[in-house]
Formats: sequence, C-alpha cells, structure tokens
Amino acid sequence: MIFTSCKRDRYYDLTAGKYVDLEKDEKTGRMINTETHKPVYMYVDTERKDTIYGATGDVVNGHVVKINDGKYDLDDEYKIKYGDYKKKVDGDEVKIKDGDTKIKIEDGEKKVKKDD
Repeated sequence: MIFTSCKRDRYYDLTAGKYVDLEKDEKTGRMINTETHKPVYMYVDTERKDTIYGATGDVVNGHVVKINDGKYDLDDEYKIKYGDYKKKVDGDEVKIKDGDTKIKIEDGEKKVKKDD
C-alpha cells in the first residue's frame, strides 16, 4: 500500500462551515476554494493555528467575532496591511490607503483623495 499526504482538513472555511482545499489564485493573489474556484473570505489554517483574512492573507487572530446569523466577521477595530494596501477600521470609521489613493468613510460619508 502507498499512502500520500494531502492538505485535507488543514483549512477550515468559516463562511462555508467546513474543511476545504485552498490554492492561491495567480491573477488576484487571493486564496480560493479549489472545488468552487471562489475566493474564501476568512479561514482557519489548522496547521499554523491561525485565522486568515482571505483577501490579504493577514493573520487576524483575536479580531474575529461571531455575528447574529452565525457567520464570522472581523471585529469593530482592526488593521490590515498588504503591500501598498492598508485598511484601518475603528467602529464606524474606515480608512483605506491603496497606493496613492486614500479613502475615508465616516458617518456614512465617503471621501476619496488621490495623491499626485
């Protein structure tokens, strides 16, 4: 008998509520479910014991909360950094910097500023 190792049961998709196999999408850089080919919002890497935000690959341990419908989301205060992309959420205030573009959302009002 020959046994091969596999990634099965390494990644737990918090949105789907089940173990999935993941791979990196070469075009977007996001982690995608190999079965559905759709991006994964948030997942647990059971080998590393980390919760990962799928869009950036950032470790978000300690910033995950269970919301009313039983799904998971990031809490009210967190920071994400991925290359030139930065996002800071503090309650209702959101600041995003992506390259030379800055976005600020406060009290439902969105302001966009581009550096020249």
